[in-house]
Amino acid sequence: MSQTYIPGTCNLGKAEVRRRQFVALIGLFLTVSTVAGFIAGNVQGSARLSVFLPLMVFAVGFIQSRKKFCLAYGLMGTFNLGKLGDLSRVSNPDDRRADRKTAITIFLQSAALAAALTAIVLVLPL
Repeated sequence: MSQTYIPGTCNLGKAEVRRRQFVALIGLFLTVSTVAGFIAGNVQGSARLSVFLPLMVFAVGFIQSRKKFCLAYGLMGTFNLGKLGDLSRVSNPDDRRADRKTAITIFLQSAALAAALTAIVLVLPL
């Protein structure tokens, strides 16, 4: 795992990656709980769209941990390769631009993954 800031590629250290993995697990737990509620409540139709939010939490955490890149840090022009909460600023404007582009890409990938998984939940015979 890289412990070096690489513009548009890596802005997280090991501790931060573990935090994103934990967020993904929380999103997964919330998703399973939501789907279990759908089953218990015999929820049909458009009410199932509400699973998108916990799936988005899962997707953002999962993709950030896989890419070792934080969407929020990328948008703020910061990075953290050390202990939790120890942020550093990105000083080069070209590096900040590359980070913002990656952050937006991660958001779009997360939304697409959450939407695809939501579509699966919509068509499942629960």
